[in-house]
Amino acid sequence: MKQFKGYIKGINLGGWLSQCEHSKQHYDTFIIEKDIERISSWGLDHIRLPVDYELLESDNGEYIEEGFKYIDNCLEWCKKYGLNMILDLHKTAGYSFDETEESVGFFKSEQLQNRFIALWEEFAKRYGKYADRLTFELLNEIVDKNVTEIWNRIAEQTIKTIRQYAPDINILIGGVNNNSISELKSLDMPYDDHIVYNFHFYEPTVFTHQSAYWVKDMPLDFSMLYPNDFTKILEKTKQFFPPMHSEIFEGISLDKMDKNFFESLFSEAVLIAEERNTSLYCGEYGVIDRADVNSTLIWYSDINSAFEKYGIGRAAWTYKEKDFGIIGDHYAPIIDELIKLL
Repeated sequence: MKQFKGYIKGINLGGWLSQCEHSKQHYDTFIIEKDIERISSWGLDHIRLPVDYELLESDNGEYIEEGFKYIDNCLEWCKKYGLNMILDLHKTAGYSFDETEESVGFFKSEQLQNRFIALWEEFAKRYGKYADRLTFELLNEIVDKNVTEIWNRIAEQTIKTIRQYAPDINILIGGVNNNSISELKSLDMPYDDHIVYNFHFYEPTVFTHQSAYWVKDMPLDFSMLYPNDFTKILEKTKQFFPPMHSEIFEGISLDKMDKNFFESLFSEAVLIAEERNTSLYCGEYGVIDRADVNSTLIWYSDINSAFEKYGIGRAAWTYKEKDFGIIGDHYAPIIDELIKLL
């Protein structure tokens, strides 16, 4: 399988320019240059920068120059400290992965799709020249599995537009079902040699999202250890999560949920990447800050082992806060060990 060079070990800057209070005070204080220096000192090679369209566009679609300056600053900080960067459009006008009432409008509106393509044209004009240290990620987590064909069409149109200004920049594209690893096969064949298949991985979700306040009907005191009995994890997954989360277990026969689970799923994705002559990248993976820290270390060790075995680049979710932040108090007792497993 082709390697995604320069993007092997990374971390997300979630909550800075995306999924946040969109205010100057927040932008100026949540992440500063010292944070990028710190990440570099961990031996990582890149950061993934999620951005929301609100940072960059007014309600009528006019561009906000001050918003682009935060991307510019991050690029310069990354250059200074020897890090590459992924520019991830986390939310676009008419679509948000965590607000399902907005998830349909984008895929039904030609106007919103054209606005999305125009924003990527602007990104390409501004940042296409940084192909040696920057990668584009079209859109974060397409939720609805029924929009596969529409998404493939939008992606193709967007890539063709980007290529007018950035012919050789790497572009990440993920599938439906929240960027599920099992949906990589539904993506169109890579449009050129600079397309990278992208997935997110929080499985088993009943462990990585235990006690999550946003998961409907899950008790706030629910706990789950890892590793654990495979049948028990599947049972609880079906209880608390939509079918898409249990479907990923189909075809896997294990007594215990451990590193063999990761290796089984990753091996299938690797075969797809090899057949299509592309690279694989995992843009998000992590454990909620309510999980047992020893279980968390084992989970990170197991998934890291699978990443290393197959040469898959990745970025942990996330650096700070957002219920998964690894520099918070919850992970303080294991932070040194955890950093080694990123």
